[in-house]
Amino acid sequence: MKFRCERDILADALVTASRAATSRTSTHPVLAGLRLDVSDDQLTLTGTDLELTIRLSVEVGMDTEGSAVVPARLVTDIVRALPAGTVTVETNSDDVIISAGRAQFAVRPFAVDDYPAQAGPDGEPVSIDAALLMSALRQVVRAASTDEARPVLTGVLISADEEGLWVVATDGYRLAVRNLGAAGLLTSGQSVLIPARALSELQRLLPAADHVSVRFGSRSAEFELGTTYLSTRLIDGDFPNYRNLLPSSHPNTLTIGREALLEALRRVRILAQDSRVVRLSLGGEVVELTVVAQDVGNASEAVDARYEGAEMVVGFNPDFLAAGADALDGDELTVELNDPGKPVVLRGVGDDDYLYLLMPVRV
Repeated sequence: MKFRCERDILADALVTASRAATSRTSTHPVLAGLRLDVSDDQLTLTGTDLELTIRLSVEVGMDTEGSAVVPARLVTDIVRALPAGTVTVETNSDDVIISAGRAQFAVRPFAVDDYPAQAGPDGEPVSIDAALLMSALRQVVRAASTDEARPVLTGVLISADEEGLWVVATDGYRLAVRNLGAAGLLTSGQSVLIPARALSELQRLLPAADHVSVRFGSRSAEFELGTTYLSTRLIDGDFPNYRNLLPSSHPNTLTIGREALLEALRRVRILAQDSRVVRLSLGGEVVELTVVAQDVGNASEAVDARYEGAEMVVGFNPDFLAAGADALDGDELTVELNDPGKPVVLRGVGDDDYLYLLMPVRV
């Protein structure tokens, strides 16, 4: 195998594929590698940890076709450190030789035969607008859990019914729900549970695409964006019945500027590192945000708002509240409340397609 490629193009491709290679100690060391396949002036790079796979192709100047599996992190760091210009990669009987200018590295590869074979899902492809999907993932993926002890909550539910296509995530403390309308990825009654980690990686790829081809198999999902493919195993399990969590009524409503709330939260959160709670005092034409950190100090800020309902003080995890406000679109948002002990719902004013439910913190 021997090929030539511009450093920046090769480095970007290596970084993208490396996101799927494992960084943990594994019983399969080859999973810390990237597979490089060269043929017909195309370099195809594949990274996988058996749960997530990223594969992409770039044009190269090919001298000899062939394959190699190289250490992902090491080779990526080498290529990024090389001088600008053309990088040459070739194999000999023992090593992969990477050179540019006067710099040259010899890297010991993994055995190609040890790299796992890749199989795609058996579903039919469906196209979806990349900007629409990116918007939904930006709003929803943030609410998924990172606790592997509850694997179902580390996934994002995509389900279809008569009302549209729903994208949902929860970590037990907050819930994000987006309706994509008649997006057509699934038929009514179908659902899939996709690892949030895979969808986070998909978010990185979406800005460069106009449309995404999506295929759902019985155990996996694949997303195709031009010459880049991302596939992931689906999570097996029953997602919580999130609709039961949504309040049926909300006698109290706060309407506030989204940016004003985010800026106030950014400031008072400086003291919230220990207490992990921000108090909102509701009533009148302002809402007062307060943080009290034991043995450190306190912070408060008043923000203009419109409030209809009973006066109350309600506490929130400031990071979760900021994440919810940040996910919303528009200049203003509403916070729908019952009482300080029950979940609240954040919505963008005039936007019924997305909601962010948040459990309050006892104060």
